[in-house]
Amino acid sequence: MLTVESLKKSYEETGGRASRRKAAEGTRVYAVGGVDFEVHDGELFTLLGPSGCGKTTTLRSVAGLERPTEGRVTLGGRVLFDARQGVNLRANRRGFGMVFQSYAIWPHMTVFKNVSFPLEVMPRAKRPGRQEIEERVQQVLEVIELGAYAGRPATKLSGGQQQRLALARALVTRPELMLLDEPLSNLDAKLRESMRFELKRLQRELNLTAIYVTHDQSEALVMSNRIAVMNEGRIEQIGKPREIYTKPATRFVAEFIGTSNFIEAKVVGVDGDEVVVDTAPGRLVARKVERVPSVGDTVLISIRPECVDLSTDRRGDVPNELSGRVLTRAFMGDVVDHIVGVGDLEIRNRSNPNLSIPPGTEVHFSIAPDKVTLVPVD
Repeated sequence: MLTVESLKKSYEETGGRASRRKAAEGTRVYAVGGVDFEVHDGELFTLLGPSGCGKTTTLRSVAGLERPTEGRVTLGGRVLFDARQGVNLRANRRGFGMVFQSYAIWPHMTVFKNVSFPLEVMPRAKRPGRQEIEERVQQVLEVIELGAYAGRPATKLSGGQQQRLALARALVTRPELMLLDEPLSNLDAKLRESMRFELKRLQRELNLTAIYVTHDQSEALVMSNRIAVMNEGRIEQIGKPREIYTKPATRFVAEFIGTSNFIEAKVVGVDGDEVVVDTAPGRLVARKVERVPSVGDTVLISIRPECVDLSTDRRGDVPNELSGRVLTRAFMGDVVDHIVGVGDLEIRNRSNPNLSIPPGTEVHFSIAPDKVTLVPVD
């Protein structure tokens, strides 16, 4: 298991965007402002966040390509970095495999040679014999379905094949941990989607332990066992994909992962994990609330568009029923989006394309209480 504790990485302030995080001294900025997480054996753990959030710096610090300012990194009890003890194991001694955003395929080598080269340059004491190298290379090429291309020049591969070649090169050394820095970002949309499932299949079949960095929310939700959502150098929330999506801990997480409707509310009643709130459109009930507020607190309600059940008929026997008027609708192929005006608010609904209500229509909608999420007001 990999453990990262209180990891920080700062730089001298040299100007730049005003959004950079400033240290208390006023002369340093923090790319990573103190993160803690664990990666369990056989787990694909994703660092997810927008550009500049510190995810790649965190990955590079784990890899040994960046020297953190503070913190500690251990793998299975082996100390890789400890700022206080002055320990900083070199990257080539950490035993990790890494796949970069740019695949860095060696163009003058064949597919086979690209994969065998990391084994051939290992220290003599650890270097496998020629026969074992050939067997290991052929084995990993078969796993990633490139066995028939072993003698082909690497430059003659397609984008998806080059991505798999980069993965094979990282796998052949049998690393304790795989580090993947946005490896699918250079692929076209269709190939990127198929490669998500391919990478996840390989990770499961080989029982790989991996840290995956991406800014793509869909990619993270599809591939990850757990996700750490990062913002401004810190982790906002760690959880399983479904938990991150359905129970966001902060407004940032709710906004960054998918789409949400936000409504300001005041807590007027609490009964166990059931919370009653007053909002501008009306009173709502939230159930299965994990972080229960106190009566009188101001909170923010987050509701996913697909959880807004839209109808032209008032049902009356369902909880959290409100009324409004359709302002706009947009056909998006597999779904239809409706924007419903409720007083000064606009509520977004996402429905099956069979439900298409013209603008101007009076409608009624409801939200199941367990789909109403409360997040703290920033």
